[in-house]
Amino acid sequence: MNQAKEKIAVITGVSRLQGIGTAICQELAEAGYDIFFTYWMKYDQTMPWKMDEDEPMKIKDLLSQKGVNVSCMELDLTQVDAPQLLLQRVTEELGYPDILINNAAHSTNNDYSNITADDLDQHFLVNIRATTLLSSLFAQGFNKRSGGRIVNITSGQFQGPMPGELAYATTKGAIDALTITLSAELAPLGITVNAVNPGPTNTGWMTEEIKREIQPRFPFGRIGEPQDVAKTIKFLVSEDAAWITGQIIHSEGGFRR
Repeated sequence: MNQAKEKIAVITGVSRLQGIGTAICQELAEAGYDIFFTYWMKYDQTMPWKMDEDEPMKIKDLLSQKGVNVSCMELDLTQVDAPQLLLQRVTEELGYPDILINNAAHSTNNDYSNITADDLDQHFLVNIRATTLLSSLFAQGFNKRSGGRIVNITSGQFQGPMPGELAYATTKGAIDALTITLSAELAPLGITVNAVNPGPTNTGWMTEEIKREIQPRFPFGRIGEPQDVAKTIKFLVSEDAAWITGQIIHSEGGFRR
């Protein structure tokens, strides 16, 4: 029996074909989950890696070919009503979700010498406020006996410092604390809550110089790919992982800091 059949997964932050979000969607679609993903082109188009305007629709087509139901929407997670809008749309188009993957993130470079209030606010709105409120709203509407899953994407802030990414490290580090407390609150509802740290992952942001610098720090001799963390998440949302909650899992191939 396919445990994923008729289960619905929501994945935020799926804008680019090469991104972690797309890899997560692909793994879950191949396992039989229906998929609803969000994207926000305004952010990705301002980043060094850029994106094509048709990428979200290419992702949707790619997932639909796997024989599952797929829907998506463009959504600005900095807006206070974004969680309500998202869950309402998912429910209308596919049904109430079983799985929530908080993959969307805001990330810019800054340090103690140039960080601003706006830098902190933008990171907080996406990385913490949207993740917390969306997770909470998802749990409030979850009325099944078991099988609920929340997976947050963290970045291993407690594995070591991240100089030059002060706002990102601060807000992503808070996700670990959120995961631990929320997992205790939601266990009685049949929902597990875990976080996954992918480590440095080749999603298009790495220059050849960066690759040469960090590859020797991976004991396996290669850099992490989006599919690596996506497979970890596929396990965490499965029935086999029903006894795992409140964990921060470092799925980063033994990367040495």
